[in-house]
Amino acid sequence: MLTLTWYGHATWMVEIEGTKVLIDPFFSGNPLAPVEASEVCADYIIVTHGHGDHVGDTVALARRCGATVIANFEIVNWLRQHGLERLHAQHIGGGFHHPFGYVKLTIAVHGSSMPDGRYGGMPAGVLIRSGQGTVYHAGDTGLFASMQLIGDEGIDVALLPIGDNYTMGPDDALRAVKLLRPRFVCPMHYDTWPPIAQDAAAWAARVEAETESQPVLLQPGERFRL
Repeated sequence: MLTLTWYGHATWMVEIEGTKVLIDPFFSGNPLAPVEASEVCADYIIVTHGHGDHVGDTVALARRCGATVIANFEIVNWLRQHGLERLHAQHIGGGFHHPFGYVKLTIAVHGSSMPDGRYGGMPAGVLIRSGQGTVYHAGDTGLFASMQLIGDEGIDVALLPIGDNYTMGPDDALRAVKLLRPRFVCPMHYDTWPPIAQDAAAWAARVEAETESQPVLLQPGERFRL
């Protein structure tokens, strides 16, 4: 079984046959987070890029839970300097067979600096492929034509930002769905703060009317089982 839990913003827990994989663990300072970071634990943490609302509580969570953190080389080096040891570096286009599934980092059109201002390497999206299904977390990104190639991987669930201002807005996110062709699509990275407020229900209605994908709207804390 594959289960996804949305904690608001771009924070997701992907549970694959009992293994918990937490993506962009932003709890402290996240007004949408339904729980505190201290209430969550994971076996693995994936960080898409270095911005503070995505690195979030990675260091504290990884220390407390003994989680292995997967990220690009620059972020891994930064985390090592902050005392973490269970780390796995990858980079754009590269994949690795982890115990829970194959993780591949994709391009994302965005920026990346660490919370202290250091260079955070290239931002990424994440493809997680397992026997239970394939999940694509787009990270923070604008629309790009190569999403069609990512869609060729055969995506079961796509997690896409719709907030605009910092990432794709609703119009470009709809175009992304048409390129990616996922079975299901969940919006994220919206309503956290006023500049990225969006009507997710209206966007979902457009997805349903204009694509073959099925939109799934979650409230923070809710789960979706594939």
